[in-house]
Amino acid sequence: MDKLFRKDALNYHALGRPGKIEVVPTKPYSTQRDLSLAYSPGVADPCLEIEKNPEDVYKYTAKGNLVAVISNGTAVLGLGNIGAEAGKPVMEGKGLLFKIFADIDVFDIEIDETDTEKFIQTVKAIAPTFGGINLEDIKAPECFEIERRLKEELKIPLMHDDQHGTAIITSAGLLNALVFNKKKIEDLKIVVNGAGASAVSCTRLYIALGAKPENIVMLDSRGVLHKDRTDLNETKKDFISDTKARTLAEAVVGADVFLGLSVGGVMKPEMLKTMAPQPIVFALANPTPEIAYDVAMETRDDIIMATGRSDYPNQINNVLGFPYIFRGALDVRASEINEEMKLAASKALAELAKLPVPEEVNIAFKVQNLSFGREYIIPKPTDPRLIEVVAPAVAKAAMDSGVAKKPILDWDVYKEELRKRLGLSNPLMRQMKATCKRTPKKIVLADGQNYSILKAAEIVKNENLAEPILIGDEEVIKNMIISNELELEGVEIIDNKCAKEKSRRLEFAKLLWEKQKRKGMTLTAAQDAMMHRNYYAPMLVQTGYADGVLKGLTRNYPDSIKPSLQIIGRKPECITVSGMYIINRKEGPLFLSDCTVNKQPSVPELVGIALQTAKEVERLKIVPKIAFLSYSNFGSVEGKLNKRIKDAVEILHREYPDLIVDGEMQASVALDPDLQKDNFPFCKLDGIAANTLIFPNLASANIAHKLLYETVEADIIGPVLNGMNKSVQILRLGASVNEIVNMIMVTVMHAHDQK
Repeated sequence: MDKLFRKDALNYHALGRPGKIEVVPTKPYSTQRDLSLAYSPGVADPCLEIEKNPEDVYKYTAKGNLVAVISNGTAVLGLGNIGAEAGKPVMEGKGLLFKIFADIDVFDIEIDETDTEKFIQTVKAIAPTFGGINLEDIKAPECFEIERRLKEELKIPLMHDDQHGTAIITSAGLLNALVFNKKKIEDLKIVVNGAGASAVSCTRLYIALGAKPENIVMLDSRGVLHKDRTDLNETKKDFISDTKARTLAEAVVGADVFLGLSVGGVMKPEMLKTMAPQPIVFALANPTPEIAYDVAMETRDDIIMATGRSDYPNQINNVLGFPYIFRGALDVRASEINEEMKLAASKALAELAKLPVPEEVNIAFKVQNLSFGREYIIPKPTDPRLIEVVAPAVAKAAMDSGVAKKPILDWDVYKEELRKRLGLSNPLMRQMKATCKRTPKKIVLADGQNYSILKAAEIVKNENLAEPILIGDEEVIKNMIISNELELEGVEIIDNKCAKEKSRRLEFAKLLWEKQKRKGMTLTAAQDAMMHRNYYAPMLVQTGYADGVLKGLTRNYPDSIKPSLQIIGRKPECITVSGMYIINRKEGPLFLSDCTVNKQPSVPELVGIALQTAKEVERLKIVPKIAFLSYSNFGSVEGKLNKRIKDAVEILHREYPDLIVDGEMQASVALDPDLQKDNFPFCKLDGIAANTLIFPNLASANIAHKLLYETVEADIIGPVLNGMNKSVQILRLGASVNEIVNMIMVTVMHAHDQK
C-alpha cells in the first residue's frame, strides 16, 4: 500500500501540467484593445496613480489578495532540512489550500538561504509585492528571530504557520475538551513534549487563554527544561520549570494535559495511566503519534484525545486556521496578525464545533450524525461555514485591537462576500429558506423508515423550515432515531398499517374509490392501496390533514407519481403536469423542463409546460428567458418535432407577448449570447443567455439532466413537479440528504399556493 501511495503521489504531481498551481488571468485578453489596456500603454495610468498614492496599489493590483508562502526548506513537514527546492511541492500545496479554502492567491517562494539576517533582508526586499506573508517550514530557533524581525519591520499580515497554526487549532480543542472534563484552564497541569516552534507557540497561546506558567512543564529531546540545564537557548529559557521531574514519565504524573509535538511512540501506556482523571491528550507527531489512538483509548476510557491524523477523531489540522486568518486579516488590511486575532480564531473554531454539523461534512467523513462530543471537539476541514465564522472573527479582532486600516462596516454583507468567494453564496437557496421559515408547513415524508429521510427531517425541523410527518412503522422509526442520535423529539409518526389507523384507512379508501371507480378500481383494491405509504401519504394532503407530500426515494418515478395523480390530480387549468430541474450554478440557476412526465408532448402540452415552468421561475423572483431546444436552429432542419416546437412558440408569441421565449434552437445558441447575436439577431432572447430550457421530448431531457448530475459541480434541485392541484413532489430515486432537504423546501413553497 505504501508503494502504491508513493507512486500515486508522484504521478499526482508529475502527470499533466507539473505541479499543483498556475496563474490565471482575471481580466479579458482576447482583443488587441484588451492587451493595450493590460500592458502598454494602458498600464501606465494605474502606475502613476499608485506613485501619487501608494495605498492605491490595493485598488489597481492583486496585492490585497496575494500572499507569499516563503520557506528555506530547513524544517519541511516531517522531512527535516531537505533544502529550498525539495520543499517546493509543500509550498505549492500550501498555495492550493489557501486558494480552495479562502480564495487567496499565492506565489510560493523558496529562498536558498540559511543565514538569518540574509533571509530577513531577502523577504523584506520582495515584500512590496504581497498583501501578506506566510512563513513556512523554517527551523527553530531561527524561525523565532525571523518572524519577530519581519513583524517589526513590515506592516502587512505575517505569520509563521508552523508556530501559530497548531497553537490556534489546539487551543480551540483545549477549550472544548474542558467542557467535558469540567476543569478550569487556570488549574490545568500541562506537559508539553517538544520545544520547537509549534510547542513554544502553543504554550504561549495557552497562557494567553488563562493557563498558569508555573503549571506548565516543557521537555525537549534531553528531558525537562529545568533551572539546572546549561544547554538552553534564549527561547527555551522562557519555559524553565521549577520541578523535580526530569523525564517524560516523571513529568506526566498527575498531569491534566499532554501535548505532544515530538516523535512517535514516546508516550507509553503506563505513563498515560499516571495522568489525572479525564486527561486531555494531543499526540500530534505525524505520521505516528506519541501514543497510538487505539492504544490510548484502550488504556484510559476517560481520555479526550486528538492527533494530527485524519483517520482518527479530532484531527489537529492547520488548514482550519491559516486560510481564514489571512482572509480576515487581508480584508481589513491589517498591519499585522497579533495575539488578539489568533485568540479570536481559536474561540471561533471552538464555538463552531458546538453547532449542528452540515450533512456534507457527515458524508465526507462517512459518519451518520456527527455532533459535539469527546470525539468531535474541533470542526472538520470540509465544514463550509469555516470561512464565514473564522474570517469575520479575525477581522473584528484586528479592528478592535487597532491594526485594521480598512474596517468592515456591514458584517452581513461581508459574510455574503465570503460565501461568494467560494461559490457558497446561494441567493436562490436563501430565498427558499426565507419563504419556508415565514410559514412552515406540515409535510408528509412517505419514506419515514429511511435514514436519509430522517436526517433531512431533523434538519428542516431544527431550522424551522417545515413540520415533518413521518410515515412508517412507528417502532422502527423511533429505534432509528435513537440509534442515530437524531434530534426529532416530538415529530409526528403515522403508521398507516397499525390498528389505530383503521378508521382513517377506510375513510381514505372510500375517497379513492369514489375518484377511481369508473376507471376500474374496486373498493377492495382501494382498501388494499391504503396499506401502502405511497397512497396513504398523498391522501393526508388531499383531506387537508397535511399541506404537502414528498415521496419516491425508494421507488421509480412512474410508480411514485401515479397514486398522486389518482388522488390529487392536476390543476383544472393545466393541460398537463411537468417535471423541472434547477441547476443552481455559481453564475445563476438554470431551469430544465419537462424532464420527467411527458414522453412526446403535443403543441398544447409544450405551451403548457413553458407556462408552468415560467410561473415557477417567477416564483423564485427570476425573469424567465425561455429557449425551446432542438437539434436545429429556427427551421434549419425540417421535421415533425421541430414543427411542433415552432407551432408552440408561435402560440406563445401571439398570446403571451410579454414572455421572453423563442425557438427552436440548439443548446449552444440558447446559452451563448455572442453566437446568438451574431447569427440570429431576430431571436426574442435579444442577446441574453437563456435561463429556462424546454426540451422537445422526455428522452432528451432525461439524458441531459442525468449527464449534468454526473458532470456538473452545482446543486441540482428536482425534479420539481409543476401543475398538481396540491403540493406533491417526487424525489429522485436514491436522492441525498441535501437533495431531500431542498425538495422539502420546494414542497413547502408549493404548499403556500394553497388557499
